[in-house]
Amino acid sequence: MRIRAPHLFVLPFALLFALVYVAPVGYAIHQSLFVSEVSGLGLGPGDRTTKFVGLSNYWQALTDPALLRGVGRTLLFGVVQVPVMLGLALVLALLLDSGVAWLGGFFRLAFFLPYGIPGVIAAILWGFLYLPELSPFGHHDFLSSSTVLWSMANVTTWQWTGYNMLILFAALQAVPRELYEAARMDGAGELRTVVSVKLPMIMPALVMTGIFSIIGTLQLFSEPKVFRNLTGAVSSDYTPNLITFTEAFDNNNPHMASAIAVLLALVTCVLSFGLLKLSWRGAAEEQR
Repeated sequence: MRIRAPHLFVLPFALLFALVYVAPVGYAIHQSLFVSEVSGLGLGPGDRTTKFVGLSNYWQALTDPALLRGVGRTLLFGVVQVPVMLGLALVLALLLDSGVAWLGGFFRLAFFLPYGIPGVIAAILWGFLYLPELSPFGHHDFLSSSTVLWSMANVTTWQWTGYNMLILFAALQAVPRELYEAARMDGAGELRTVVSVKLPMIMPALVMTGIFSIIGTLQLFSEPKVFRNLTGAVSSDYTPNLITFTEAFDNNNPHMASAIAVLLALVTCVLSFGLLKLSWRGAAEEQR
């Protein structure tokens, strides 16, 4: 009975994991190995047949210039937006932890509040603010082809900075205060304490927020989907997730959509594990 007890505790999680993660991924992989062939008018159930094609959908996706452009656009978005967002979140968390900010509880709530707004609503709100005829920022064109990507980055940063700030602030609150006292006794100032004590102690939280941000970047969908209705600068192949949506619902091609989704999941895993690997290597070198 003692041997079976741990398995019984793990069983609910294992069942949910299999139901909401393993099963959908397995179904997507299965779907990606087929294509639908239409004969006649394609209106009757017998006019559409499914044919096994192996990895053909993957090859077609990997050689699609539109998808490659969408991936490059998304990676550029992440390279700029993620460091800016995490940098802002870190600065806000350090200010709140230092006690410099007046009414810390109020500011924690104020910084976190944008996260409580659904992504679609946030995109609609900012989208209307970007329209020249409604914008309080003057007649600047924030929805042109050269600026719309960074307008989306602003929406994402506004919505998620407070969420990441709260995670980093919680990690800072868990740091033993004796370490700060020891640093001050050694003559360390506030900046030196941040660099030598606070940042190393909250590095796991920074890595976690970085991984979450990478995953969120590769899943960029709500902002381009909403902005597509406001400007012609956002096409149906603007991001990989938008291409997946277009293939599945507009082009009625769930097999290609499944292949793109599987490829996107693989890229997400590679980047996430790459960041973890770098953090582990850095921690190992510091211990030496």
